[in-house]
Amino acid sequence: MLSFGAESVVFQVAIQKLGTIILPMVLYGCETWSLTLREECRLRVFENRVLRKVFGPKRDKVTGEWRKLYNEELNDLCSLPNIVLVVKSRRIRWAGHVACMGEDRGVHRVLVGKPQGKRPLGRPRHRWEDNIKMDLQEVGGGREDWMELAQDRDMWRALVGTVRDFRVP
Repeated sequence: MLSFGAESVVFQVAIQKLGTIILPMVLYGCETWSLTLREECRLRVFENRVLRKVFGPKRDKVTGEWRKLYNEELNDLCSLPNIVLVVKSRRIRWAGHVACMGEDRGVHRVLVGKPQGKRPLGRPRHRWEDNIKMDLQEVGGGREDWMELAQDRDMWRALVGTVRDFRVP
């Protein structure tokens, strides 16, 4: 049986591996993702499943039976930010880079340009820019045009930090 101090060190090492190996593989290219609410929920489920594997079951003090950790308990044990907030902060950070690029760059042209042709019937799909606007509205930064707001680097950097540290109930 591990003592409390040794168990804490094992958890810290496991969380470091989660933050340095697993999350970068899962979040590769997330700056360009256009997430729906369903996909955000699936990311949270994945994160909680991995954290449950890391921390294992917990023994109930009253009944003595083993049980899974609740989501709130997982959030208290883990020092990493929520995976969805990491995606949003990276996406906003990338949007700032794209907004500051010159108009002759291909990435900027793709963002600002309007494709030719008709859209398919039905509900319009989420666009990347729509997600940026929704992310900024969540933290209260969506009052202005986000392309103009991104030109002020210090303000934009603070906004990215606000999104990453934002707490969702």
